[in-house]
Amino acid sequence: MNTTSFFSDMLQTIAEQGKRFLSRAPVAADVSPAERLGALCEALLSSRGEASGVALAQDILDRWQACDAAGKRDFMHLLLDRFGPSTDRVEAAIAAYQAQPGAGALLELHNAAEPRRQELLRRLNLAPNGISTLVRMRETLLQLKAKESDLEAVDADFAHLFASWFNRGFLVLRAINWSTPANILEKIIRYEAVHHIDGWDELRRRLEPEDRRCFAFFHPQLPDDPLIFVEVALTADIPASIDDLLREDRAGIHARDAACAVFYSISNCQDGLRGISFGNFLIKQVVEDLKRELPKLSTFVTLSPVPGFAAWLARERDGVLAEFLSEAERDALNALERKDWAEDAETAAALQPALMTAAAWYFLKARTANGRLVDPVGRFHLGNGARLERINFLGDRSARAMRQAHGLMVNYLYKLDEIETNHEAFAGRAKVVTTPAIRQMLAAGRNGRGLGAFTASTAAKRDTTKNKAKRETTP
Repeated sequence: MNTTSFFSDMLQTIAEQGKRFLSRAPVAADVSPAERLGALCEALLSSRGEASGVALAQDILDRWQACDAAGKRDFMHLLLDRFGPSTDRVEAAIAAYQAQPGAGALLELHNAAEPRRQELLRRLNLAPNGISTLVRMRETLLQLKAKESDLEAVDADFAHLFASWFNRGFLVLRAINWSTPANILEKIIRYEAVHHIDGWDELRRRLEPEDRRCFAFFHPQLPDDPLIFVEVALTADIPASIDDLLREDRAGIHARDAACAVFYSISNCQDGLRGISFGNFLIKQVVEDLKRELPKLSTFVTLSPVPGFAAWLARERDGVLAEFLSEAERDALNALERKDWAEDAETAAALQPALMTAAAWYFLKARTANGRLVDPVGRFHLGNGARLERINFLGDRSARAMRQAHGLMVNYLYKLDEIETNHEAFAGRAKVVTTPAIRQMLAAGRNGRGLGAFTASTAAKRDTTKNKAKRETTP
């Protein structure tokens, strides 16, 4: 018998049995749904019986799901206002520690400072399907928090507990292929966030061929709902265009002949788990599995989107780039205002040097107000120890990519013996590890010389062929 199914059935039985013993203080009929939920939550926190506690947790979650949007918002504010730390207990613990510091006093201070809602969430998680409902609950919380910043404290408690409950040690890596159950495959289509899957035929082209792989992380309590998945193409060389990987008439290769594994789509599936990082573990685990299956694989690389580049360029053309780009390059960027610019070879060729120079600045120098790299995809891969390998002009001509990135795509290279060094350079000193080709693009812009026929992809290929590329970092 499936262990997860057995455990879920057992909890369901306990919940059903607990309803017979459930005893609650009467609640006035005219109170709001949130107040009624608040009374039930107080009862759950004071409950000592296993069966009655599971039944109460199930009742609370069922009632929460039945609430309308206003009721759910009220419940979140109830968690904030009523189920935080006990102020009196915290003040007493602080006074005790100041009077006589010690391990015991420090432990009491730690326990006193923990909001009561953390224990409430732990108990709610005992309900059958509790964890999936709590994930949905945080989806609502994140939407509310975007407009009501005072709910940050409630979200911090959800994130703290989810980081433990979805620890890598609990996650299971499973290969997804064409023989995977249809209910999971349907979710792969639905959750794909990078390159839209237009139905079952396209999904089959991504899963069934010998040179394609897909892997997903699952949690034991969500056995049919992936948390995150990655699509992988096995190729002979590093690709510069997504069309090379996804077009229907592409020529496949035998997996045994592949030298390169390309991570071309990584999709997070659960909005309620935003900020709980699985991707770094996923990539490392997939690399290990692929190396074990195909020892000849020597290159592990992404073909990544650049979803924020177009918006950044629109903001900075007359800002930081005004001094970085030459007047001719800034004039060339005016062609971006034409929706069909990429279809005109002459226009695209004239625009390419300026766009690539701007992209070099974006990837290497652009920072947020608090000093973080602007590009979120770059933060993810560089933080995991990858190297910014190549910028690809018109790597994706889809409508969304043209709107969000003017067609740019980028390769991040995971060189196994350099991952730790690269990670330390980025995490410790905010340095972007890259290639001489991309560094030269940045220098060309600074000197106002433009790039002429020099592009990141041709330079990177030249450096690879001559085997002269050395790791460099931005100042």
